[in-house]
Amino acid sequence: MADEKPGAGRQGAPTDEAPPNGLRDDPTAAAHDGVAAGGNGEHLLSQLIAHLRENRTRLREEWAERIQEAHLLTAMTPKEMAAETTSVYDNYVEVLETGSVEALQHYARDLSERIIPRGVETHEVVGIVLLLRDVLARSLFEKYQRDFGLLNEVLDAYEPAANRIANTVAVSFVDERERVIRQQQDAIRELSTPVLPVRERLLILPIIGVLDSERARQLTEQLLTGIRRHRAKVVVIDITGSPDVDETVANHLVQTVDASRLMGASVIITGLSPKIAQTLVTIGVDLSKMNTIGDLQGGLEEAERLLGYTVTRKEVSSSS
Repeated sequence: MADEKPGAGRQGAPTDEAPPNGLRDDPTAAAHDGVAAGGNGEHLLSQLIAHLRENRTRLREEWAERIQEAHLLTAMTPKEMAAETTSVYDNYVEVLETGSVEALQHYARDLSERIIPRGVETHEVVGIVLLLRDVLARSLFEKYQRDFGLLNEVLDAYEPAANRIANTVAVSFVDERERVIRQQQDAIRELSTPVLPVRERLLILPIIGVLDSERARQLTEQLLTGIRRHRAKVVVIDITGSPDVDETVANHLVQTVDASRLMGASVIITGLSPKIAQTLVTIGVDLSKMNTIGDLQGGLEEAERLLGYTVTRKEVSSSS
């Protein structure tokens, strides 16, 4: 009998050496044991990360289904969406594990550069990240729902990091989209204000469309660069295609004429509309500094005269 008691005791109430069947495989109990042992921070996080990685395929597929139901990323093919959601999921979990803000910002910029050209909008990016946050949060609830105390501790560890990821991705996407827009605007402005060499030492700058302060500044920079590059002596600025300018732009136009003169080039302005002419008079521009001609053809003829060119008519003999 004395020999049976120890054996009976080991098979009876659970001890640290021999937990009952089922407890060892219970992730909730295992995590709770970690908290009780004092591993409340890093231990919870490691448990969380392990769960997300072990269930990677299921959770990613559930997330992809939620994205399709919400009609997000519709500009992407199924293959592209599968590749991007896999990449986002893996990076999301990695950032949760490392907490590296720099790594997150780098990834968010890289993600934005890849998907913006595919026509993905800002609300779609924010939407898919929030959906991923919700899918993972529901997964954690299912895992730890038998212990609400532990569930709250897990969510306390998860939610701040998840919200930081969502905010960083959104901000990075908006910044990248604004950069692309600025780049496109600069390209459009450059195409809409070309400095064209007509002949040696003669440039023409046709202006079409609205001439605002930013475009006027860019116009001056392009013109002065062109004067230096082509060693121009005369510049014809034709503003026939710009029917109106405000006082600030009109003053900038005058400054452009003065800056060109300092670079050694005379400026002829053609195509002044009545409204622009009135603006120049109203702001008190010294018109003696400005050489204005009614139309572009007249301006080119005046430019050639200043350069010493002469135009002669060539007689064409008709054959009998």
